[in-house]
Amino acid sequence: MNGDATEPVTEAFLAHRNLLFTVAYEVLGSAADAEDVLQETWLQWAKADRGQVRDQRALLVRITTRQALNRLRTIKRHREAYVGPWLPEPLLTAPDVAEDVELAESVSMALMLVLETLSPTERAVFVLREVFDVGYDEIAAAVDRSPAAVRQIAHRARRHVDSRRPRRVVSSNEGRAVLESFRRAVETGDPQALLEVLAPQVVLISDGGGIKHAALRPVTGADRVARMFAGGISRVEGAITTEPTVVNGNPALLVRLDGEIDGVMAVGTEDGRITGLYYVRNPEKLSHVTSPTPLTLR
Repeated sequence: MNGDATEPVTEAFLAHRNLLFTVAYEVLGSAADAEDVLQETWLQWAKADRGQVRDQRALLVRITTRQALNRLRTIKRHREAYVGPWLPEPLLTAPDVAEDVELAESVSMALMLVLETLSPTERAVFVLREVFDVGYDEIAAAVDRSPAAVRQIAHRARRHVDSRRPRRVVSSNEGRAVLESFRRAVETGDPQALLEVLAPQVVLISDGGGIKHAALRPVTGADRVARMFAGGISRVEGAITTEPTVVNGNPALLVRLDGEIDGVMAVGTEDGRITGLYYVRNPEKLSHVTSPTPLTLR
């Protein structure tokens, strides 16, 4: 294929690349795997007979979804052997993601963990329908099911997610305010201030991937979480600093130890308190939070 023929192919792919990456990421929970899916999508797209293509976006989404589903079925088996809790790979995202409330919620750590409880097909259907408003016929072609079956899957997945997602979506301003209160409480070591910002049934999940130290099970309850922070910080040799950032479209903290990145802490908030703390320490998952260019997901 010569350069003149290749250029329109590349332009069409690049025009939809952010969308395709987001679809793959939401299905997989891994930016690295999503990038691999995009490479596979590009190879199939380059070989497609575009003379027969009426809707380039629909075909690209279909290819991406199929590739992501194939990969998800494989990596789900690997995640069963993961050391300790598994958390999605955090992404440094651009401000426009936070402004899109529905998109920001869909890529939040809290909702991404809920998506992990769906079957691969349910997850793909939910993402395409609820996040990107793809039509049932298009989804059916992407997941190799009938439109009627897709409607049933979408209803089942939506009901499952709705029963587990936060009662309301928190604005970015409210999220930043709660996170700043938490940050001050941690840095000053004030246990009462920490308890005041934590919801009674707050859950702390830390992901070290067997590489960095992390709790092997989720820690539940404000008292237990506060004690873990107090005890953990007192045992650290070195200077801990935190820096506000935006991860997965939501306020988060970039944590450094003696100037080196130690991890990323995302939060889930509700009614002015933190309901979930998600601390990713696995260094293999931190490449997308140190990027100089935040991601735009649409």
